[in-house]
Amino acid sequence: MPHQDPTLAERDPEIHRLLREEAVLETEKLRLIPSENYVSRAVLEATGSILTNKYSEGYAGKRYYEGQQVIDQVEELACKRLRDLFGAEHVNVQPYSGSPANLAVYLAFCAPGDPIMGLGLPFGGHLTHGWNVSITGKYFKSIPYGLRKTDHRIDLDEVRRLAREHKPKLIWCGISAYPRTLEFDKFREIADEVGAKLCVDMAHIAGLVAGGEHPTPVGIADVITSTTHKTLRGPRGGIILSKQEHAKDIDRAVFPGLQGGPHNHTTAGIAVAAKEAATPEFKVYARQVVANAKALAEALVSRGFSLVTGGTDNHLMLIDLGPRGVPGKVAAKALDRAGITANYNAVPFDPRKPFDPSGLRLGTPAITSRGMREPEMVKTAAWIDEVVKAPEDEKTIARVAGEIRELCQGFPAPGIAV
Repeated sequence: MPHQDPTLAERDPEIHRLLREEAVLETEKLRLIPSENYVSRAVLEATGSILTNKYSEGYAGKRYYEGQQVIDQVEELACKRLRDLFGAEHVNVQPYSGSPANLAVYLAFCAPGDPIMGLGLPFGGHLTHGWNVSITGKYFKSIPYGLRKTDHRIDLDEVRRLAREHKPKLIWCGISAYPRTLEFDKFREIADEVGAKLCVDMAHIAGLVAGGEHPTPVGIADVITSTTHKTLRGPRGGIILSKQEHAKDIDRAVFPGLQGGPHNHTTAGIAVAAKEAATPEFKVYARQVVANAKALAEALVSRGFSLVTGGTDNHLMLIDLGPRGVPGKVAAKALDRAGITANYNAVPFDPRKPFDPSGLRLGTPAITSRGMREPEMVKTAAWIDEVVKAPEDEKTIARVAGEIRELCQGFPAPGIAV
């Protein structure tokens, strides 16, 4: 009798059951977390492929293991597709995710204790841009910049003043909870004035850049990092784009500086996602992500919600629930029970603690991937309003959850068969 390799359901029914439960959650809920999305069936197939069997330390043509004839082609194809997609001179697809990609940039350009600058976490920046609980804030002298109190926009005058005072080795321009267009050219001017490297973290907006819905940092920044999920609709991985003059330093920082063998199955998924992002259909998707975000923001404002900066230019928005008297965590948990997944988040100059903040962060990448448009955004705003008004009203929450399940049946989730 030939050997029968058990299926997941046969080998591990517990994990199989949990995966099915997650599929139901991702199908029956409105996923409004801006860093989440749905990947295509093709990306899922590539990511779950036999390439997970391979170990490939080094780079294409320069490996420390034999048997890389296919792997080299996969990695070269992923790099070429991303170079073409973004118009970049050099691409590294080996970082395991966005945070390791950012750490590689530090390793390439900085020594421990060097001054660096990034948007402060409470103002919509990312942990790895030098926040004090991150290794990046512990190993380097971090000088965070912030927002203007008047309009909650990035204070470029403060960025320039701090840069002149501290002479940072590098300046980060990137966001995780900032709803407005980033002015890369103005950051470039400041970096050039003080002799700093300009590093753009476009993890959140990579898909919008690829789709032409946000200005590109390529040709402006020295180095650009990104995750490959979020708006780009790829697997959970990381990439670094750079000018050719920095290619060797970046590649050495990734391997052998920080990592061993790359995750080849993820590289294959990235290659597929890059091919998808180069299609006309993806441009339509990116345009609709922004249109949906604006429609949702406008519908929320019309219902009396206070949005940071008053609205959005990209895929996300930040609600200040302070005027409503409802903490962000309370609202987020009630919305989750009602079938809307979001995350509680600090707002600029938040009087509450980070783990119990005033804000709620919402985004439209995932629901746009399901084919939802402006009318669904109006409905979503109405549901959010109902739940936030009465976060302990379980009868209303149950009714909303049922209505959302009914809506979701008409918008199948990509890549998921339930």
